[in-house]
Amino acid sequence: EAQLVEAGGGSVQAGGSLRLSCTASGSNINTNFMAWFRQVPGQEREGVARVGVGDVRFADSVSGRFTMEKDNAKNTLYLQMNELRPDDTGMYYCAADFIGGGPFAVRAYRTWGRGTQVTVSS
Repeated sequence: EAQLVEAGGGSVQAGGSLRLSCTASGSNINTNFMAWFRQVPGQEREGVARVGVGDVRFADSVSGRFTMEKDNAKNTLYLQMNELRPDDTGMYYCAADFIGGGPFAVRAYRTWGRGTQVTVSS
């Protein structure tokens, strides 16, 4: 069974940093394309960053502050978040098993983690 497990969330003050991780497991999971999304209660889930084959994309709201690193040997995707702002607060989800569509389309991914909470205070 394909599974994604996120870790690394927490509470920080504005300007601080956090590093999230997403570890994939399961024999049939496709990790060629993986993405991070975030969601605030009452709002739609939004794409934050996506790594593909030779391609990395970031949402405009996080570009220049967030970076990603993929360790294929560990089947783990990392999201380094710097210069955090209160509007970065949300539940961060990892996604894999890309089935087609836009890089930040929720429907484009078949497998999701349970999320890790990030809270940034001012």
